[in-house]
Amino acid sequence: MTAESAKPPASRRTFLAGTGAAAAAAALLGGPLAGTARAAGPVCPPGQFAPVPKRALGPPVNADGYFAGQIKGDLYWVTDSFYTAMFLTTRDGVVLVDAPPTIGHNLLRAIGAVTQANGRPSQVTHLVYSHSHADHIGASSLLGSDVVRIGHSECRTLLLRDNDPNRPPPEVTFEDRYTLTVGGQTLELAFHGPNHTPDNIFIWAPGQQTLMLVDVIFPRWAPFKNVAVSQDIPGWIQAQDIAMSYPWHTLVAGHLGRLGTRGDAELQIAYVADLQASARATLQNLDPTPFFKKYGDNAWAIFKAYLDAASAQAAAPVTRKYLGKLAAADVFTFDNAFAVVESLRIDGGVLGPFGIHP
Repeated sequence: MTAESAKPPASRRTFLAGTGAAAAAAALLGGPLAGTARAAGPVCPPGQFAPVPKRALGPPVNADGYFAGQIKGDLYWVTDSFYTAMFLTTRDGVVLVDAPPTIGHNLLRAIGAVTQANGRPSQVTHLVYSHSHADHIGASSLLGSDVVRIGHSECRTLLLRDNDPNRPPPEVTFEDRYTLTVGGQTLELAFHGPNHTPDNIFIWAPGQQTLMLVDVIFPRWAPFKNVAVSQDIPGWIQAQDIAMSYPWHTLVAGHLGRLGTRGDAELQIAYVADLQASARATLQNLDPTPFFKKYGDNAWAIFKAYLDAASAQAAAPVTRKYLGKLAAADVFTFDNAFAVVESLRIDGGVLGPFGIHP
């Protein structure tokens, strides 16, 4: 990814660094990955886990607990190092994508600081939901009742079911595609089938060559537990490839503290492919006989022991290969292997020793 050819003017490089919207501003470095090479904290976490590679970390947060940066033009991102959101500043107001509760009121502080610097209106007029999960949109209620909320039709169905006052259902919904244009800026929303959830969408900013796709790609980190606790594992794996079909330069992934590059996405795709290959080989050669002998008529104990052993066997070579390449490869690869093993069995029909009885 290349930086923008020219630095933004000084008025656009000022952002909130203190407490409250009137506090002193800090300098914003220009470019699509502004500041993301800087470490957010200690490289070695406490406990028994492997060190986090420096390149997996994003910029340090300010005194309020967030970092806001420019992606390109009027498109910005904000993070607390655990979650990320994206927003467009336009001549008619702000379009926000997701409202993670851990960022919370810092969303409004970041937007206020950015718009004060670039002279755009600070009012959030539209809020796009990537999907229905509370960890990504649980601060939606902070925007009040006047904001136009937009999401997939299934997102509305799920939020009506959940009846969470912090996540009002979207009033504007779509099935396949929706183009949102506000104040001369455009976001293209698309649903390419279930993946992490039945309603998770792709948010494409064509003018800024930026894709926001949440809970699918984790830049320079191993995917979260059980491949991001995804409800459709084959769909989630396919979503990685669909993401690569977009001509993006910058990825906003919804988690952790840095933006993503195409190289980051390619590395995760390779990790998942290796995990699939290792899981497939494990299902073909792991003998379940010892577990039948040990646990007798306890069917659940037999399956647990077998699946735990299969997950450990499938995970081991992948963990070794990606330590130092993907942060936390040693933390969640066992859990990810379990999800892939189970998906191969029940979705892919790779039943191993539990195939059709002779």
